[in-house]
This record gives sequence, structure tokens and C-alpha cells, in this order.
Amino acid sequence: MLELTMAAVSGTEAGATAGMLMADAPSEPGAVLRVGRDGVACRLVTPEDWLFVSRVHLEFRCAADGTWQVTWLRGSQPDPSAEVRLAAAGGGPGRALPYGGTAPLPRGGAGEIVVQDRTGPRSVNVGFYHEV
Repeated sequence: MLELTMAAVSGTEAGATAGMLMADAPSEPGAVLRVGRDGVACRLVTPEDWLFVSRVHLEFRCAADGTWQVTWLRGSQPDPSAEVRLAAAGGGPGRALPYGGTAPLPRGGAGEIVVQDRTGPRSVNVGFYHEV
């Protein structure tokens, strides 16, 4: 099972976890969880006026072997207005996830993905835990 928690954080709320949302999915081939502004397509939905987040921004997908990967889906703009970083728990500052790129999540591991607004002090923090 993959468990996700999401908090939308603005500069004035740094460190706050109010309004945290949660979603999970079994580790079955083809299972999908999405994060973005579109409440129909996404299980975790960010504020509608946070345009640095695409309608469908991140997609978590389970592979045939039960492992999970995250993809930063390309939006309608050629250049993103956000940056995305992936960090495994205890693994340091993390690494950038390129626009349109995919990265595996650690099997049985935990970490965080941060979608940072390039124009202001706002972020969407998505914690993940892969239970095996």
C-alpha cells in the first residue's frame, strides 16, 4: 500500500500542517494516485488558485512488481512555474525531479515530494510511505 499525506503551505504558515489531506492505494499493478488542482482526476487536491500546480501535477503509479514511481506530468505550458524535489526519509536535501520526469519511490520506504512555487513562498508538500 502507498499512503500519501499532503499539506499546502504558504510563507505565513511555514511548518503548519492544518488542512492536511490523506489518500492511499493498494500496491496492485496499475494502481494510480494523482495530485493536482482537478478534483475529478486527483485524489489529493490543491487550492484552485495555486496556478503553479497543474490540473494534474503528480502521478503515482504502481508497477507490475508492486513498486511505485512518481511522474511530474507535463502541463499545458512549455516551462513550469514550479520546482519539484524528491527526498527519501533520512536521505538529505533530495533531488530535483525534472519536468515530465519519473522517479522510483523506495520500496518499503518513506519520504517527501515538495512542489515549490517559483514566484512566491508557497509549496505543496506530499509525504509518502510505501508499506510492504
